Amino acid sequence: MVQVYLVFTTNDFPWLTIVVVLPISAGSLIFFLPHRGNKVIRWYTICICIIELLLITYTFGYHFQLDDPLIQLTENYKWIHFFDFYWRLGIDGISIGPILLTGFITTLATLAARPVTRDSRLFHFLMLAMYSGQIGPFSSQDLLLFFIMWELELIPVYLLLSMWGGKKRLYSATKFILYTAGASVFLLIGVLGIGLYGSNEPTLNFETSANQSYPIALEIIFYIGFFIAFAVKSPIIPLHTWLPDTHGEAHYSTCMLLAGILLKMGAYGVVRINMQLLPHAHSIFSPWLIIVGTIQIIYAASTSPGQRNLKKRIAYSSVSHMGFIIIGIGSINDTGLNGAILQIISHGFIGAALFFLAGTSYDRIRLVYLEEMGGMAIAIPKIFTTFSILSMASLALPGMSGFVAELIVFFGILTSQKYLLITKIVITFVMAIGMILTPIYSLSMLRQMFYGYKLFNAPNSSFFDSGPRELFVSLSILLPVIAIGIYPDFVFSLSVDKVEAILSNFFIDSFP
Repeated sequence: MVQVYLVFTTNDFPWLTIVVVLPISAGSLIFFLPHRGNKVIRWYTICICIIELLLITYTFGYHFQLDDPLIQLTENYKWIHFFDFYWRLGIDGISIGPILLTGFITTLATLAARPVTRDSRLFHFLMLAMYSGQIGPFSSQDLLLFFIMWELELIPVYLLLSMWGGKKRLYSATKFILYTAGASVFLLIGVLGIGLYGSNEPTLNFETSANQSYPIALEIIFYIGFFIAFAVKSPIIPLHTWLPDTHGEAHYSTCMLLAGILLKMGAYGVVRINMQLLPHAHSIFSPWLIIVGTIQIIYAASTSPGQRNLKKRIAYSSVSHMGFIIIGIGSINDTGLNGAILQIISHGFIGAALFFLAGTSYDRIRLVYLEEMGGMAIAIPKIFTTFSILSMASLALPGMSGFVAELIVFFGILTSQKYLLITKIVITFVMAIGMILTPIYSLSMLRQMFYGYKLFNAPNSSFFDSGPRELFVSLSILLPVIAIGIYPDFVFSLSVDKVEAILSNFFIDSFP
């Protein structure tokens, strides 16, 4: 018993392997459960998600040292001997936040998917497969393993979209897989290029690659390849057009995973690979990232009010908010990068919550176009209240997580040593215009949905309000949004040391 206790209380236990493998391996058992309706499958899936979340929380709470910027909980097992392919896992301050976010949002998305009854076994298996596929890239310390995990979640998303989506689901699913699989080709080429450069044997270890130097022209080519792959996933304009179609047709539980986690994988990849492995190229391209991020904020915020579809309007708001992450990454400044990481966490909560509430509204009124809605506040006051509060969080209301994240990105640009004062003033001014446009599309969305008397005067105006399950999901996301807005130091305590290590180790000599 003492030996068992020691194994479970030491860092030598393969915690991360269990965290990555548990959801998809437990999910495969769904097909062997007794066929007694959907209730058993739903409860089994939710229990697996809760166990996984508790396991993640325990592992990070008891075995992760916040003040250590190095990779922790490392696991290194030789997988394929033929070409030295290793199963390398490890986490640091940048990856711990997205992994916790993944566990939290996936559990709530599974709870939100209870109304799904058609092909319930396959649906819930795909949700658990996505769980593993999304935790994998955040914990990979091997470039090829990162690519495999990156690809793992594409098929579940494609099937979830094509089988449980809306009327144009096949078009949206095809567009999604063409964009993301096409971008993955660039990721694979970059991985193989870095792994094979200057060596007869592949060198795919993140730490080894981070200490490798490349000719500047080759580093720029690698950087562009990786950036295209991450720009599609993030998404960054003009590679964003798959996102509104996908969100417009997907079931809202799938939208929660897409907005809450999938988009953040692209931003994480830019930090983990483009910044950490290719610092000189990142220093060259960072002004362009700032420009693209600024244009993205304005473009998406001005395009969103023209969207008639409710979920497409929220999707364009996601594109706009991702612009702040790009600007924070491009600032090459510890304040800006910490702000970008906080925005990754913040928008993961807010985006998932807005899509969930949009889906619960659709369950009641079976309408998706905003001009057909109106007067819903009278019939469903609980949904109206939570939707209003989380829309305010999306437009960066003080006291909410979005406000703190965007404010810190502003400070990151203003205090960056890389840019001239006039450049910083222009960028800040344009970003401020984007923040002014955000309340326009958020408040007009609320006005079209909830105010007036259109639905209230309709003959079939008997709607039931948010039930205990839906209220629980909404409040579970709202509480972290408020908590981070009031006390953001919790998120910063995870990332600040690693951010300083990245900037000090890789960017001292990188500025032109």
